[in-house]
Amino acid sequence: MADSSEILAGLDRDQSIAVTAPAGPLCILAGAGTGKTRAITHRIAHRVRSGQVRAQHVLAVTFTARAAAEMRERLGLLGAAGVQARTFHAAALRQVRYFAPRLFSGRDMPQLLDSKARLVGLAATKAGLKTDREVSRDLASEIEWAKASLIEPDDYAAAARKALREPPFDGALVAKVYAHYERAKRAQGVIDFEDMIRAAIWAVEEHPDVAEQVRAQYRHFVVDEYQDVNPMQQRLLDAWLGERDDLTVVGDASQTIYSFTGASASYLVDFKRRHPAATVVRLTRDYRSTPQVVDLANAVISRARGELSRLRLELVGQRPAGPEPTVRTFADEPEEATAVAARCAELIAAGTPAREIAVLFRVNAQSEVYQEALAEAGIPYVVHGTERFFERAEVREAMIALRSYRGEDTGLIETVHTALDRVGWRPDNPPAGGAQRERWEAVSALVSLAEGMATLTLDEFNTELQRRAAIQHVPTVEGVTLSSLHSAKGLEWDAVFLVGLSEGTLPVIHARTPDAVEEERRLLYVGVTRARHTLWLSHAAARTPGGRMRRQSRFVPSTTPAGVAAATSAGHSAGGYPRRSLDKATVAGRAKRIMAVSCRVCGTGLVNGADRKLGRCSTCPSDLDEDLLARLVDWRARLAAIQKVPAFVVFTDVTLAAIAERRPSRREELAAIAGIGPRKLMLYGDDVIALVRGTSVDALARESD
Repeated sequence: MADSSEILAGLDRDQSIAVTAPAGPLCILAGAGTGKTRAITHRIAHRVRSGQVRAQHVLAVTFTARAAAEMRERLGLLGAAGVQARTFHAAALRQVRYFAPRLFSGRDMPQLLDSKARLVGLAATKAGLKTDREVSRDLASEIEWAKASLIEPDDYAAAARKALREPPFDGALVAKVYAHYERAKRAQGVIDFEDMIRAAIWAVEEHPDVAEQVRAQYRHFVVDEYQDVNPMQQRLLDAWLGERDDLTVVGDASQTIYSFTGASASYLVDFKRRHPAATVVRLTRDYRSTPQVVDLANAVISRARGELSRLRLELVGQRPAGPEPTVRTFADEPEEATAVAARCAELIAAGTPAREIAVLFRVNAQSEVYQEALAEAGIPYVVHGTERFFERAEVREAMIALRSYRGEDTGLIETVHTALDRVGWRPDNPPAGGAQRERWEAVSALVSLAEGMATLTLDEFNTELQRRAAIQHVPTVEGVTLSSLHSAKGLEWDAVFLVGLSEGTLPVIHARTPDAVEEERRLLYVGVTRARHTLWLSHAAARTPGGRMRRQSRFVPSTTPAGVAAATSAGHSAGGYPRRSLDKATVAGRAKRIMAVSCRVCGTGLVNGADRKLGRCSTCPSDLDEDLLARLVDWRARLAAIQKVPAFVVFTDVTLAAIAERRPSRREELAAIAGIGPRKLMLYGDDVIALVRGTSVDALARESD
C-alpha cells in the first residue's frame, strides 16, 4: 500500500500541483492523454493517505460504469479503497433507494423503466401520431434532452426553438407527447432515469433530514469529464454540496461533443466565476500520442472559435517521435476503403495487433464500405457502439423490399429508388431527428452501392447484397475496431484511420449553426487524439466512381505541421508545408481512369466491382477454365476447414472465377486481380500459381504436410 510520499512519485510538475492543491474548489483543465485520471485518483489518495480526509467521505462521479470501475481499481491500489466512485445515475439511484420510505410515503422506490419506448409510443398515439421504432427513439431523445435540461412540457416548444433543436415534429406536438408520457408514467406508477435523478435532488432540497445525512456522509466531491455535465446533474451536485466548496472538477472543453443530449461545457467555462477562490491547473503534457500526432491535434483545434475556445489547451507530446500522420485523397469511397484495408493488413503483418487498430467515421452508415473492404481482405473486425450494417433493421427491411420488387425494370438505380420508396425512403430528403436520420442514411448507403453497380440487374444486385451480408455476419473475437467518432471518445489505439473527411459528412450536413459546426470540429479533434502512434486522415472525392464531387473537410488543416505526409490515391507524397491538395480536374481525371477498365471481350467500360475482377462484362462469353475452377474451389474448401473460417474469407466466388479465367502464371499477374492484396498474395499466392500450372489439390496438401 502506497504512503503519501509514494503517491507523489512519478507525477509531472502540473500533476503534482493538482494533486497537492489545498482543499476547496479546484478545476483541472486536462487535455487528451495528459493523465487526468491519474491526477484525480492520486489527489484523492494523497488526501486520504495524508489524513486530510476520510475515504468514506469522498464521492467521485463520472459518466460511464467503465470509467467508474477504473477509478475504483486505481484508488484501491493507491490505498483509498473506501472512496465511492460511481456514475451520476448510480450514485443517485443508491440514495433514492435508501431514502425511499421517507420520499414515497413509506413505500419502496417505484419501478425504474429500462426503456421509454413503450410509453413514448403510447403517448404519441394519444397525441395523434403514428410512430415506428425510429420515431419513438427520436421522441424519447427529445424528452430526455428536455428533462436533463430541467424543461417541463409546457416550456418545451419555446426552449427547443431557442436551442435550435430539430425535433421530429413541430415543437408543440412534441410537447404534447411529452405531457402524455409524463401522465402515462404517473398512471402506471413508474419512473424513468431522469425522474430518479430529480428524486435525488428533491430528497436533498426538500427534506432537511435527508440533506443532513447525505452531507454528513459525503463532504468532498470529484467530478470527471465535467464538460459533459447537464443542468440536472449540476443541480444534483449543487444539492450535495450545499454551502460547501470542497469540489474538484476535471474536464476538457475541446472534447465537448455531447451538446445534443443536454451536456453543457458552460459549467466548466464558468467554474472560476462561480468559485472565485478556485485553483485552476492546466495539464498539457500528452503521454498518449507521438509528437507528430499531437502537433496535428493542435493544428485542428487551433482554429476553434466561440466561447469554449477560451479554454483551449496547447498539448506538448512526451512520447518518442513516430511517423508523420498521412493525409490522403481518393477518387471514391470504395477506393478509400480498399486502401484503408490494405494499410491495416500491412500494419498487422508488421506486428500491430488488429485490436490496436481503429477506423473511425462520423456517421454509422459509413461503416458498410469498410466492413466490406476488411472482409474482402480477410481482416477480422468488430463494430463498436452500433450494429453491423447488414444487421440493422432498416437495412434488412430495405433488402426485403428489393428482393420482393416486381415492378418494371427501368435500370438498377431507378428501380432501387422505386422499390425503396415503398418503405418510406426518399432521395435528398433526410428527416429530422437523430434515429430517423440515421435510418435514412443507412438506406442511402444501399442506394450508393447501387449507383456504383449500375450495370447490374436487380437480381444480380440483390445477390451481391446477400454476399456482403454473409461476409459481415462472420463472428469475430478480436479485430480492427469500426466505430463512430462519438463512440470512440475515451478510447485509444496504436493506429487510427479517420475516414470520410468530406464536407457534408464532417461537418455533417445538418450542422447549420456556428456552435454546431464547432462541435463537429471538436469531433475531429477527439478522433485525432485517439491515436497513439499511427494516424491516417482521408476523404473520397466522390461517394461512387464518377459521382458528384465533394470537397475535403474544412477541419483538415490546409497547412499542416511540417513533415505531415499528404498523398494522392496513387501514393505520391506531396509532403512539406503547406500540404498540397488535389484540384477538381485532377480528381475527376483520376476517377475517369478508374472507370476506364474495359471488358477484354467487347471493350465496354467496366464499373461493377465483380465485372472489374473478371475483366469482362457478365454477359460476354467466358473463357473460364472449368477444371481449374473446380481445383480452386476444392483447395479453398479444404483450407477454410483447416482455418475454421467460411470459404469466402479465403477468396470469394468472383475472385476464384477471375483466377480461373485469367489463369495468372506469375505473382504479379495474380496481384493484378482486384481483391488479392499483399496479405492474400503472401498467404495463398504460391498455392494458387501452382494450381494454375496444373498441380492437383492432393499434391499441394502432401507438400504442405
